[in-house]
Amino acid sequence: MADPIADMLKEPAPDEAGTPCPPGGGGIVMASADWLINWSRRSSLWSMTFGIACCAIEMMAAAASRYDWDRYGIIPRGSPRQSDLMIVAGTVTAKMAPVVRRLFEQMAEPRYVIAMGACTIGGGPYAKWGYHVVKGVDKVIPVDVYVPGCPPRPEALLEGILRLQEKIKATRGTLKGTLLNP
Repeated sequence: MADPIADMLKEPAPDEAGTPCPPGGGGIVMASADWLINWSRRSSLWSMTFGIACCAIEMMAAAASRYDWDRYGIIPRGSPRQSDLMIVAGTVTAKMAPVVRRLFEQMAEPRYVIAMGACTIGGGPYAKWGYHVVKGVDKVIPVDVYVPGCPPRPEALLEGILRLQEKIKATRGTLKGTLLNP
């Protein structure tokens, strides 16, 4: 009696075009778990819509149809518990700083922050005489990418998003401390 499985292994199966599949592969993709997890994280960043001042208008323009940050996998969310990216766009005052911190702490892990605009990065024109302005949001929460400008153009924000995606791609040891890698 002939073995049908052995016959299939001897002869490569044709694909849709009618040509035989290449030997030794058969459509199997090999990748590390770190690469796969980082690919999924950088390809589906869920941003919290958090605009404080005039930079928020440029952030909205980056999300609109002309620049369309959906192409980069950015999905705006209204809740910090569903977000992993916070884009701080505008002047952070001393009164607003605890709110920014609380929202950051409510975000899902891993969480990323983009500081957008001169006021967010260093206090902007209010830094010298404005006692109420925080001299950089990095004094309140850790920042991953800085996007300078007053206000920065939507292209600059998209460049910052691409830099963040490169940073996520270069991350190693994403499974440390999990059930897969204790």
